[in-house]
Amino acid sequence: MDEQSLIADLVERARAAMEQVAKADQQTIDDAVTALAWSIYQPDNARRLAEQAVADTGLGNVEDKIIKNQRKTFGTLRDLLRVPTVGVIEERPEQGLVKYAKPVGVVGAITPSTNPAATPVNKAMMAVKGGNAIIIAPSPAGWSTTAATVDAMRAELERIGKPVDLVQILPQPVTRTLTQELMAQVDLVVATGSQANVRSAYRSGTPAIGVGAGNVPVIIDSSADLDLAAARVQASKTFDNATSCSSENALIILDDVYESAMESLARQGAYRATAEERQRIGERLWPDGKLNRSVLAKDADVFAEVMSLPEAARSARFFLVEEPGFDAASKFADEKLSLVLTVYRAADFSDAVRILKGVLNVQGRGHSCGIHTGETAHAQRLAEEVDVVRVLVNQAHTFGNGGSFDNALNFTLSMGCGTWAGNSISENLGYQHFINVTHLVTTIAEDKPEEADLFGAYWQRHGRG
Repeated sequence: MDEQSLIADLVERARAAMEQVAKADQQTIDDAVTALAWSIYQPDNARRLAEQAVADTGLGNVEDKIIKNQRKTFGTLRDLLRVPTVGVIEERPEQGLVKYAKPVGVVGAITPSTNPAATPVNKAMMAVKGGNAIIIAPSPAGWSTTAATVDAMRAELERIGKPVDLVQILPQPVTRTLTQELMAQVDLVVATGSQANVRSAYRSGTPAIGVGAGNVPVIIDSSADLDLAAARVQASKTFDNATSCSSENALIILDDVYESAMESLARQGAYRATAEERQRIGERLWPDGKLNRSVLAKDADVFAEVMSLPEAARSARFFLVEEPGFDAASKFADEKLSLVLTVYRAADFSDAVRILKGVLNVQGRGHSCGIHTGETAHAQRLAEEVDVVRVLVNQAHTFGNGGSFDNALNFTLSMGCGTWAGNSISENLGYQHFINVTHLVTTIAEDKPEEADLFGAYWQRHGRG
């Protein structure tokens, strides 16, 4: 079967599955969403898929992927079960307005090798919440894990009597041309992963949602609780061996607390590289100008060995490389996808903001940044001045950026980064991106002000001309 026919068959099956739930009530849809969540949340499956993901891709570690499989799924399910997506979802009688939710259609989902189980389930839950079907195009490296994940989702749908073709996967081999054909035939493309995939999605001619690249810089200022900040940085940076796009890549520490903060980080298991080791790490992390796959998202002892670091580094949890100053041409200003944190010393808070903006201009503009501080005004300044969608305050960035139980962001594994990153959304991907809304509009009492109500103040300031 040629690629066009193969995709056409998948799409036809997806539309048939959608037709079976077209008249379903909210409870029926929510049961299907919960089935998808349970397929990966149940402990045996969470572990099995985590083990397979690490075995297939060599990225991350099993225990953290188990947490990701369960925590992200649980949080997303919480969010989805709290919102209506079937029939009337909002009524404003005083405005003569009623809103009806309807499916967007068949969704084509591009998913990354960093999360070959959690991301497909996350997107499937959101898509099915809107009454849609989804066809997943996984990273070739993660295909086996994603296929097993899709099998688990389909099995749970079948167990509760829901159409299994609400969730499908591209067959092997997943080629660029096959994925492009999928994007051409579906109704909506949602792309998470490499920026090449995101740009391809936007060029497909199909409505598309893509997400931006991470490269998170975080400030530790003079008012921060240094030990607590260090603990949060350690927990976030080391989670799943820094596979997350929300993992910290740079720390910017104010001069007056610099050494104290470095000591706090050392107590959390950080290894402080020497100037000579910094040089060697740079050479081996980017041996040909590209990231060295042998250390990407690998355990700390593997990284230490590849970098020929001393015995003390073999038991470290993560690694600190200090830059003498911000240099946009330095590779250490870029994303590292490994247990390395670039550290900058800032003269004062304004200097820290300057460095933070510089890092984001290298990569990560639009995505996010963070700050550990006791000064509300410092956090507010970042929100006002920095071109990012999310500014996290006193949080472990990886755990807070994609939604948390102690902040108001919705759970997701796909973070929109606004036009700063060439994205169509500036928020966390959520159910609202998987529904169309019909507005029923009836007349109300006329709401037409007098000219003077609108122009009066302007005339007083500037005259009528």
